[in-house]
Amino acid sequence: MYDNEMTFSEFRSQLLEDYRIARLSRECSLLGRKEVLLGRAKFGIFGDGKELPQIALSKFFKPGDYRSGYYRDQTLMFAQGLMNPVLFFHTLFGTTDLAHEPMNGGRQMTGHFSTPNVDHHGNWINQTRQFNSASDNLQQRTTPTRHQPSVASTTPSTPKERRNNSGSWIQRGERKFDFH
Repeated sequence: MYDNEMTFSEFRSQLLEDYRIARLSRECSLLGRKEVLLGRAKFGIFGDGKELPQIALSKFFKPGDYRSGYYRDQTLMFAQGLMNPVLFFHTLFGTTDLAHEPMNGGRQMTGHFSTPNVDHHGNWINQTRQFNSASDNLQQRTTPTRHQPSVASTTPSTPKERRNNSGSWIQRGERKFDFH
């Protein structure tokens, strides 16, 4: 973080680190787009051209703050230390293993960056000590693993049914959707 007492050497180091993050994010965008255009990744929305405002935001964003995700926020996630190029490409290729893709386990479109609310045991994480990012789908972040029921869901009426966050019923295996 910048302050009035920063020396030129500290300023130079911070500026070079900011440039490194912006350049890394741009290269990930370019390589990710190439993977999509070559057919090796199914879909991708990338953050090239949005690097500078996101680096500026990272200077003011404090632990405990929340933000609702924007699908081009990869630079902010890099600057906060919440993502690196390996995790970025796991999201692009839809890796379903939460150890490799902790944002959503491959269950959302690329670019829906989020931070966990619960640990792998299902206990709440102290969110005042971390940067918090919520993607469009809150239910997926409150589920410790994709095989355990969500704390946001209700008891299903049959083993194949569950309720989504909006109260609509979804039936697995058959086509029963009721999204009022």
